[in-house]
Amino acid sequence: MVELKDFKVFADLKKEDLDKLARLVRRIEYGADELIYMEGAPAFGFYLVFSGAVKVVKRSAKGKSQILKIVGPGGLLGETTLFDKGVHNAYAKTLIPSSVGFIERGDFFYFLEHHPRVIFRFFERLSLEIKAFQNKLAERSYASSKERLARLILALGRSGLELSRSELAEMAGVSSKTAIRTLGELENRGIISLDSRKVKVLKEDYLRRLMEPFTVTVDDAVII
Repeated sequence: MVELKDFKVFADLKKEDLDKLARLVRRIEYGADELIYMEGAPAFGFYLVFSGAVKVVKRSAKGKSQILKIVGPGGLLGETTLFDKGVHNAYAKTLIPSSVGFIERGDFFYFLEHHPRVIFRFFERLSLEIKAFQNKLAERSYASSKERLARLILALGRSGLELSRSELAEMAGVSSKTAIRTLGELENRGIISLDSRKVKVLKEDYLRRLMEPFTVTVDDAVII
């Protein structure tokens, strides 16, 4: 469980300012696999993840899903719609029980008028996410499914999160069949071990040699 002071976008705030901000936050407790907001729904503010983990998923017209990112403690949800007042372009659903805070747009804008440095922190974070997504888009063009899965397995290993085979496939941008075959191959070669949803890395150096460096990291709260 993190606190407001642990969110990087609020790193410049003093205690009294954090206390003012805390009064704007409405805390909501979610169980596992619960929807936080729907794709296409009007966005009235943004969310702070205090504990747990949330996946942000884009769904195509044909029903295919792509996990855009996973947000853990200290991360933000719905922040991309904060300034354009649009609708959510993806849906957010908890992976595990999570504690999430909601801040209404109007209240937050009033707070920003008196604490403008937070705006720069917000834009800094949005810029990092854009660069990370650009890298991931390039990775989809030149990296093999094994390379993409290797990077994802390492990132999940650091976070301690467990994903199903289908979720791994959705996030890596490969078919479920390819993900299952690749994971089985890595297990047979002693690179990883599989136990239900849990993937344990046995030879981290091998996985690192497989993948191209992914140069932009938003922070430890976000996996893209």
